[in-house]
Amino acid sequence: MPGRGPAEVAPGGTAGARNTGLRPARFPPLFPRPFPSRTERPRMPDNPAPVVSVVIPCHDYARYLPEAVSSIVAQTYPDWELLVVDDGSTDNTVEVTRSLIARHPDRRIRLVQRANGGVSAARNTGIEEAAGRYVLPLDADDVIAPTMLEKTVAVLDGDPGIAIASTDVFTFTDDDLPPQAMTLPAYSRELMLQRLIMFYCSLYRREAWQTVGGYDESMRAGEDWDFWVGCVEHGFDAHHIHEPLFGARNKDTGLHVEAAENDLAIRARIVANHPSLFKPITRGWARAVLSQDAEACLRDEHVPDDILTRAAEMDHFLTAVMALQRTARVQHYHIQRLTKELEAHRPAAGSPAQEKDSRELTSHP
Repeated sequence: MPGRGPAEVAPGGTAGARNTGLRPARFPPLFPRPFPSRTERPRMPDNPAPVVSVVIPCHDYARYLPEAVSSIVAQTYPDWELLVVDDGSTDNTVEVTRSLIARHPDRRIRLVQRANGGVSAARNTGIEEAAGRYVLPLDADDVIAPTMLEKTVAVLDGDPGIAIASTDVFTFTDDDLPPQAMTLPAYSRELMLQRLIMFYCSLYRREAWQTVGGYDESMRAGEDWDFWVGCVEHGFDAHHIHEPLFGARNKDTGLHVEAAENDLAIRARIVANHPSLFKPITRGWARAVLSQDAEACLRDEHVPDDILTRAAEMDHFLTAVMALQRTARVQHYHIQRLTKELEAHRPAAGSPAQEKDSRELTSHP
């Protein structure tokens, strides 16, 4: 991946807090880089390094950022720091972050600024600046449940042979639909090479990031899967917690949708990045996909059987998830409509109909 140079660290200091409309969270060796960054550190007493560093890249998602930060502040596990990486935003991400820092002066929250380079570059920049021995990536539009850090840290602390702790997920929307829990399979090295079985928001040891070489900054989508496959390649093991502790916002847009729509191309890139894990025929197909004849190679008749089967599995998985979300949405709107109809037919207080009903009730012994 492209080189990244040492960060430029600016002295601490936060701007005056503004009204940013904060809402409570929804719950049930260093690499050189191409863009310099600057970090704003709150003035606070010298403390030992935190155990966990949460890294939130943010590009033009200031409207979601307070909710993501609130979910970190609400953690039952206290020994964390939070780095918000402003990835060249054109909105008020910087102002919102400074306001959040001012609102929580007793918390270790920092702002890191860099030129826009994409989510992989922003994550790498944040992790490079981080002090924790464990890393949790979190996108600015997502949240975590209050016990996420407590339970994932316990896994890594309890078994030095485990490098990654993942969890099930709950999806939520902006229109207040009930969250939908998704159960993911137990971790398997073989299964990870077949399909994405861990979400990006999983706690891992910093040395895994260092050994793999960070996130591939040339990948626009699928960078998390590529990173996990890199962990497989280097022998890092994982443990899955069967509890929905990560909350993914379903917007029907964004990089996760782009990843689903370009699944085979992303698989080809992952195969090319980690050739020792795949068969010669699969490596040859990946090279062809990434060449000028990519469109022809993506047709079903030219895709190796194992890749085609894996893509079909991904299709089934995504179809099931979207169907579940659509069903929940229809049910939610149906309940809302029935509620409004009942309220419309309910007699208003003080109306003749209500007074009549009251007289009838009181007249019975």
